[in-house]
Amino acid sequence: FYSRRVGRRPQHTPDLAEDEFADVPANTSILTALKLTGKTRRGLSIGILDAVTQRESAHIDLKGQRRQETVEPLTNYFVGRLQKDYNHGNTSIGGMVTALHRRLTAAQLRFLNRAAYSGGMDFRHQWRDKTYYLEAKAAFSHVRGDREAILQVQTASQRYFQRPDADYVHVDSSRTSLSGHGGMLSLGRGGNSRLRMNVGAMWRSPGFEINDLGFLRQADRVMQWSWLGYRVNNPFAIFRSLNFNFNQWWGWNFGGETTFAGGNINGGGQFKNYWGFWMGFGREGRNLSTSALRGGPALKLPGRWTQWYNLSTDSRKNVRFGLGGFNSWDDSGGSSVHNFRFWTSLQPINSMRMRINPFFTVNKDNLQYIATVENAGEDRFIFGRLRQKTFGITIRLDYSITPNLSIQYYGQPFISAGSYTELKRITDPRNPEYTRRFHVFNEQEVTFDPNQGVYNFDENRDRAVDYTLDKPDFNFRQFRSNLVLRWEYTPGSTVFLVWTQERTGSGDTGRFAFGGELGNLFADDATDVFLIKISRWLSL
Repeated sequence: FYSRRVGRRPQHTPDLAEDEFADVPANTSILTALKLTGKTRRGLSIGILDAVTQRESAHIDLKGQRRQETVEPLTNYFVGRLQKDYNHGNTSIGGMVTALHRRLTAAQLRFLNRAAYSGGMDFRHQWRDKTYYLEAKAAFSHVRGDREAILQVQTASQRYFQRPDADYVHVDSSRTSLSGHGGMLSLGRGGNSRLRMNVGAMWRSPGFEINDLGFLRQADRVMQWSWLGYRVNNPFAIFRSLNFNFNQWWGWNFGGETTFAGGNINGGGQFKNYWGFWMGFGREGRNLSTSALRGGPALKLPGRWTQWYNLSTDSRKNVRFGLGGFNSWDDSGGSSVHNFRFWTSLQPINSMRMRINPFFTVNKDNLQYIATVENAGEDRFIFGRLRQKTFGITIRLDYSITPNLSIQYYGQPFISAGSYTELKRITDPRNPEYTRRFHVFNEQEVTFDPNQGVYNFDENRDRAVDYTLDKPDFNFRQFRSNLVLRWEYTPGSTVFLVWTQERTGSGDTGRFAFGGELGNLFADDATDVFLIKISRWLSL
């Protein structure tokens, strides 16, 4: 369950004529909502959420002539969860169901699922003083809708049934429902032992779909993993404690093709002066990406090395800081990521704590997808070399005015810019040799028109434009903040006053101008949301 689905941004965007203007609601209004959680005297935990969001309409104006168009239907969301502990808490069994129903009366909303259901069971058992554990989960999903809606589910980025080289899935445009399943099995050793380990496997079938009420990035996946860890909690030499870990993973799709594999070693600990550190090295083998071409054939990607580190000062101090970073580079030498972050934590008084965390990332990707265009009846998968810089600062403040009254603040300004060079098209995505998987356009094959802001492609060099592509360079900036006042007016019962602000802007220069982008960010229009939440403890 992903709570942001309730009250989400409307999913339909009106198709406007020239000179038309649309005022579209930023979020869906919640008409009613009920949340009930608790635990019975016999140890049965219960959680129920039911919410109804209203039908939302865009107000469209054409030179004084006004009309409305529905952009989100009346929708009911339901989530239920049960869990029971047995055997003195060593065994637990739980279950969860979700259901969504939309009232689809407008033709333009038929791309949405009419109904979506999911459910699952989970089991966990521990023994030998909770040293060993076994965990298992199983889930199902089922969505229903018009043929347009189920077609969109089949061709969505989570599954891409239309891939021409996938013989185990296919698109059926006549379907009005889709079902799937998933699960996980894990066995491990934990507890207080020095040697800890875990082995497990998970799967999601190609038809598994939970995005109406949950969150799913990719279906059609089977994965195996193993982890081995060793820790030393007794001080020795200059160390107070040490940890070492080894991880390994391997994944494939339901067609039996290996899609990824890798592993890493990492370790860290604490010095006797209470400073802490962590570092690691990893290796990812050559990937077979079934999503890189956005519905096209699978693309082989080079293997990649990764490295990360972190150092922090004494956590007992009122002023403490830390720094860290992440670096990766692929076998082709054309792609890399370099990230650096720093944080500081201030506690001027016992009831107040402030944390500031700036970060900066440089991303170079030699195979970044730009667009799919058609030429001579064939798809052209256009890629480019992306150079992207990103900067942000995360600010957190916690202040307890009294034991029952507190303030929390979260804010993050974020800016990013990316520019593309070396445009290319994919020609042989599975070729064993990296440089033969694509063709780099030369100056005779692609030219840039600064007046129109487009690239003109002439693949056969006959001086006639075969197709065009908008300049893909981008600038993105965003500021998000939350201010929360929490008052516990009686034990277990609380009132929350929340103020949320968001500012978002964009551009297409692709240049990273730190000062200018920050100035533009706080000049962008703000969206402010005020919320009051009241919870009441009931003793049953």
